[in-house]
Parts: sequence; structure tokens; C-alpha cells
Amino acid sequence: MDVLIFKTSVASRQEISRIHPLLTSLAEIRQYNFDLEDCDKILRVVSNGIEPQTINHMLQLAGFTCEQLAY
Repeated sequence: MDVLIFKTSVASRQEISRIHPLLTSLAEIRQYNFDLEDCDKILRVVSNGIEPQTINHMLQLAGFTCEQLAY
């Protein structure tokens, strides 16, 4: 399992609701969560081999910025 961490522009639960169908449509994603309290609005994704560019692209299609962070 891989854990990917992203800085996003997602700022509310309503916005997460818009993204939820996109993220759950990808079979490689096992789990995800947002930390809206963090200044970087962190998205953590647990997956089986998904490319970070895929997550970035999905969020950009939904109208949000997304940047992978190193950890």
C-alpha cells in the first residue's frame, strides 16, 4: 500500500462531497481523508499503486488545485 499526501484548495465539507464520487470511482484508492484544519488542506490517499498525477488530474477536473507533498 502506498500513502500519498497532497496540498489542496479544498476548503469545506461541501467541496469534499463534490470530490467524493471521483475518488471512490478509482479502484486503486483504498481510503482517503482530508484535513481541513491544516493550512495546506491536506488530502491523504491510501492506494494500491495509483499515480500521483491521477489524483492531481481528478481534483483539477473538479476545479481544485492539488500538489503532491514529499514526506
